[in-house]
Amino acid sequence: MALKAGLWLALALALLAAATLWRARAHEARAEARWPPSGRIVAVEGHPVHVREMGAGPPLVLIHGASGNLRDFTFSLAERLAARYRVIALDRPGLGYTPRLGEGGASITAQAGLLMRAAGKLGAERPILLGHSYGGAVALAWAVHHPDRLAGLVPLAAASNPWESDLSLYYRLTSHPWLGPVAAALISAWVPDRVVEEAVAEVFAPQPVPESYAAHFGPGLTLRRATLRENALQRAAINAEIRDLHTRYGAIEVPVEILHGDADTTVGLSIHSEPLAEQIEGARLTVLEGVGHMPHHADEDAVVAAVDRAAARAGLR
Repeated sequence: MALKAGLWLALALALLAAATLWRARAHEARAEARWPPSGRIVAVEGHPVHVREMGAGPPLVLIHGASGNLRDFTFSLAERLAARYRVIALDRPGLGYTPRLGEGGASITAQAGLLMRAAGKLGAERPILLGHSYGGAVALAWAVHHPDRLAGLVPLAAASNPWESDLSLYYRLTSHPWLGPVAAALISAWVPDRVVEEAVAEVFAPQPVPESYAAHFGPGLTLRRATLRENALQRAAINAEIRDLHTRYGAIEVPVEILHGDADTTVGLSIHSEPLAEQIEGARLTVLEGVGHMPHHADEDAVVAAVDRAAARAGLR
């Protein structure tokens, strides 16, 4: 009887695994059909990087945050900036349509190097950098490690300094060496896109999510297995990486315009941008009253103005 029960259990688990893999593949195929690449692929030493370009003028590179892709910027901000800048929006490794850099989770320094070389291939040797949230940490790594390859820096609600809170259970699970791939497959197969949309609403709070944002952003792209896994590994490692990086911010010499909302509960103003403004000589911090973690949607005027100030201080306008 025990043997028969064990066989039935094994069969049930095998069927569940097969169903999970089938549903995950189907979910990914639907997402990629609905939200295909919106730009073009640039090969950087053989590694594909998804890039969306628009506009003309001084080069401006946009680096998106965690769980996202360049579509976050092309919803509205990029087109507006393209009226007077050559805007280059990039998918970070493992997200959007830029493949992963290996299986271990790309560091902010490795990501900065790849994106810098991609921008260079497009002729943007010394762009202004705008990095949001996790992308702000990548932009800071770019500024620290490649100081001659940027003209100005706009950290936007950027993760910039170490923090003390523990990694959430979700990220501990999805970044685990062997539980992580299993969890990613189960999430991709069985979690509907609306769960991502609900998480997006929490990130936008206290502001509402703009109408049609979810349809543009592509929540299904976030729920692909490789994206879930890479995002988790990056998120698990970033605090230690920032701990190593933040002592070198004093060497940044380009104009820096920092923006951060005082209602941001995802990346806290007092932990990140207030110290950052003191760590970089000449950095200017603009605090946006009542704004949460998505200032480039909540106060687009302030973001455009910050880019203009950075460009003017860099002698580009």
